[in-house]
Amino acid sequence: MADNLTRKILAAHLVEGNTMPGEEIGVRIDQCLIQDITGTVVMLNFEAMEIPRIACEVACAYADHNVLQVDPRNQQDHMYLSSAARKYGIWWAKPGAGIGHQVHLEHFAVPGKTALGADSHTQHCGGVGMIAIGAGGLDVAAALGGGSYHLLMPQVVSVRLTGSLRPWSTAKDVILELLRRLTVRGGYGKVMEFTGPGVKSLNVAQRVTITNMCTELGATTGIFPSDEITLDYFRRIGREGDWRPAAPDPDATYDGEIELDLSSVVPLVAKPSQPDNVVPIEEVEGTPLRQVIIGSCTNGHYTDLQAAARILKGRKVSPDLDLIIHPSSRLDLNLLSREGLLSDLIDAGATIGEPTCGPCIGIGHVPAEGTNSLRAMNRNFSGRSGLSGDSVYLSSVEVAAASAIAGCIADPRKLDMDAPEPRLPQAIPQENPNLVSPAPVEEAAGLAVIRGENIRPVPAKQPLEASLAGEVLIKVGDDISTDVIMPAGAQILAFRSNIPRISEFVFHRLDPTFSTRAVAAGGGFIVGGLNYGQGSSREHAALAPMYLGVKGVIAKSFARIHLANLINWGLLPMVFDNPNDYDLLQQGDRIEVPDVRAQIESGEDHLTVKHLPTGREVGVHIQVTPRQRRYLLAGGRLSEIRQRHLVGV
Repeated sequence: MADNLTRKILAAHLVEGNTMPGEEIGVRIDQCLIQDITGTVVMLNFEAMEIPRIACEVACAYADHNVLQVDPRNQQDHMYLSSAARKYGIWWAKPGAGIGHQVHLEHFAVPGKTALGADSHTQHCGGVGMIAIGAGGLDVAAALGGGSYHLLMPQVVSVRLTGSLRPWSTAKDVILELLRRLTVRGGYGKVMEFTGPGVKSLNVAQRVTITNMCTELGATTGIFPSDEITLDYFRRIGREGDWRPAAPDPDATYDGEIELDLSSVVPLVAKPSQPDNVVPIEEVEGTPLRQVIIGSCTNGHYTDLQAAARILKGRKVSPDLDLIIHPSSRLDLNLLSREGLLSDLIDAGATIGEPTCGPCIGIGHVPAEGTNSLRAMNRNFSGRSGLSGDSVYLSSVEVAAASAIAGCIADPRKLDMDAPEPRLPQAIPQENPNLVSPAPVEEAAGLAVIRGENIRPVPAKQPLEASLAGEVLIKVGDDISTDVIMPAGAQILAFRSNIPRISEFVFHRLDPTFSTRAVAAGGGFIVGGLNYGQGSSREHAALAPMYLGVKGVIAKSFARIHLANLINWGLLPMVFDNPNDYDLLQQGDRIEVPDVRAQIESGEDHLTVKHLPTGREVGVHIQVTPRQRRYLLAGGRLSEIRQRHLVGV
């Protein structure tokens, strides 16, 4: 039977289950990625499992998010990660090595392999024919130790590309067009597999831009075939020996298909404050700007930055705004310098930042109140920039560069020049002095892990109670992101290894009183709308509420990674049977979920929530597998692992 690329790779890595959509499968993971926001908890979880060394093929820890080290706790976390990485067999990418997704692509990605990362943009490596999935830290810690990654087998959708991009239309516009059509919920439970003759017109840099942002669709991942275009990229980075062909069978079948003619794609802009709030550039042209930022894992690689340099060469950044550029990797930055393109950017008035995530997660370059920021990045969730009530637009690099010159959102097609080609460098040297190899096995046992005072053990939850009761602590709307639940920013992220301290910031920008109210109430429940928990994989958005006593979340629907994180940390995720019942539950109302433990033990999917002020009953259901039921009953995955160890299972 002809099969698609996604199912072929998953079938080759299948440990449990079968690849029928909706069935739970266990998949062997070849490569793992962690970073310095989520990675400390991953390593603490890994150490709690008492496994002496990683069992996957390769793993790397990337210091790419909070690298400014504006607080001593930042460097404590890096010292912990670097020493643990060296001891347990993990590569360590020091601050300045680059953003993990791009560095991993350059040094470790292999077509046909599987990768699991404690970051939602792990999908980046899908651009070279990998199944690359973002997940919560507990799942990644288990994969580091050789455990399978479990998920519901997604539907595989063929995104059939035809034609080729016209001048000034970009890969960023392709994914923005898909977001315009499908919304941030449209990819839930799906893999977006890119097929069709148009695939051949896109180089690897363009492909990874598209797969990177498939996570904004809510998709499990995105994947391109590994073909002669991929081989050309591997030759350029000097890793031709790691290349493998990976393609769907002829006449492969899919669970759905989307047609996209690349020649119809035009420059697009996502308005505040969702990546799917997409319009043609004409609708926002002339919008005044105070800040333009180019960078992140999505749009900071060489191909993008050389285009920006060619647009800015001989021109000046508007005196009315700041242009900041964050390259994706040290190698990209070095190449730009060698070719003189870095000078073109500096001469135009751009500020060159370190190759890190930086302002993408609100670490540096926080905009001022009442101003607009245009960013060639991947997300514009409200508050993600570090400012509550921010106004952030998303675009391609070409639009961003033209806008930096004009001082307002500008259409690059009106520039008096030919569109820059999305070219790759002839060669990408692999010497990255900030990439440190793990210690050999014979040395590792004698190495000590450095633990500063900010490195605290991860708290575990008690087993599920017979019944759950408490008040509705907060009620939120649709598309609430993990950036809203557990905000980023340099001050907050200093405590990412200290759960008691970081828990004080849950919902901080939405409701600064939440943490104190939750503790005073003895815990309770969160009520949410559609797509609750979209965005980042950060498990702190489940772990910190658990620490505050949150017992469960009732929502109209959940985002994939956050749903898994809630279950992993023992919080009961419930979905309204009737979405209109959302209107009944209000902040401060007391509710009860009776006999919940017995019902979960018996395999029941449908539960009843009693609304105590009115006496009404609200029907809810849970979407969990038998394995996840064990986690919920034990108080979370870590608790379940510890309990199994205690009884020798």
